[in-house]
Amino acid sequence: MSLEKINTMVIGGGQAGVATSAHLVQHGIPHLVLERARIAERWRSERWDSLVANGPAWHDRFPAMTFDDLDPDSFAGKDRVAAYFEAFASKINAPIRCGVEVTALHRTPSGTFRAETSDGVIEAEQVVVATGPFQKPLIPAMVPAQPGLTQLHSSAYKNPAQLPEGAVLVVGAGSSGAQIAEELQRAGRQVYLSVGPHDRPPRRYRGQDFVWWLGKLGKWDAKAKEPGTEHITIAVSGAYGGHTMDFRRLAAQGVVLLGRANGFANGALTVNDDLARNIAQGDANYLSVLDEADAYAVAHALDLPEDPGARVFAPLPGCVTQPLLSLDLAAQGITSIIWATGFALDYSWIKLDAFDEQGRPLHTEGVSQVPGLYFVGLPWLSCRGSAFIWGAWRDAERLAAHIAARVPAHA
Repeated sequence: MSLEKINTMVIGGGQAGVATSAHLVQHGIPHLVLERARIAERWRSERWDSLVANGPAWHDRFPAMTFDDLDPDSFAGKDRVAAYFEAFASKINAPIRCGVEVTALHRTPSGTFRAETSDGVIEAEQVVVATGPFQKPLIPAMVPAQPGLTQLHSSAYKNPAQLPEGAVLVVGAGSSGAQIAEELQRAGRQVYLSVGPHDRPPRRYRGQDFVWWLGKLGKWDAKAKEPGTEHITIAVSGAYGGHTMDFRRLAAQGVVLLGRANGFANGALTVNDDLARNIAQGDANYLSVLDEADAYAVAHALDLPEDPGARVFAPLPGCVTQPLLSLDLAAQGITSIIWATGFALDYSWIKLDAFDEQGRPLHTEGVSQVPGLYFVGLPWLSCRGSAFIWGAWRDAERLAAHIAARVPAHA
């Protein structure tokens, strides 16, 4: 196989890889970005057709380039987001090589890194792993495969027409599950939605988007999750112009809410009796954001309109007060299950002692315990905002400076 040598190799051509390339360019560090498919491939092929960004266009972008063709308060569609990254990469002349998959990464006796790829062997002094958090779709081994029942992960869902006729069970009510459930309901499907613990911020409050409030309140810069919130998802949506994800509203539209799924036997899904508690905890999170926003507005004398209506909740629907604890799939006409149950990291291709027992990178704000190895684009890499587009940009800026300081004679 051919051997190529480069100073710094970036693996992954999504938002984190493109951001890293931009900052390496600024430092004059020779580098190469390897992308297994196309720039921002997961935005292109592993998202449903109608997906839009969860933050407005003024927020979900790199600081160095705006969405010039969009209203700043609108929500960019997935294809527009992919085009944004492609345009930005072209703008900075990023050295991205698409269609090249890294199959293994080793450390050589001399201390460099050796990447085996689909296009030959590449050696590098430094490696930045920018493959993101959405690597291995997780589907619980709960409902066995059976005739007449389609099961797919949310990353494989495209649109309602993709599914066979019949009712749909959506398991997981974070942003993906809640949005997919609403889309299916609007398309005329009977939908059952399994709701676990979640945060539920307001889309807008007192005239400002919740992402603005989280910035003002210092939430994006939080260094670690609060105890007990490690497995809590965020239910938020930019769909249909952006609105607060309110499970009472979904129930009023016809979605049947369930607690967390915990098993399957004799054709029926068994369900925890935790739905009311999960809804109440989501409400408490929602109200806490309003309380903190109000306190901030007073403390800083902000001239923002009050919004007492934001604190008014509709009554709890019957599916919450009298929850189903067993769901017979055939009896309810359920022909599809969408598992919006998240992803696992998969670094099995990295043959280095750089991970804990769960396969998570051992690092300090993206700097690995293996000298010269870096990670970027992961949730909570340095703070709460790390997995967002602008957060990856900020982390990449810091890591590029670290690389430049480590190899001062890179020119």
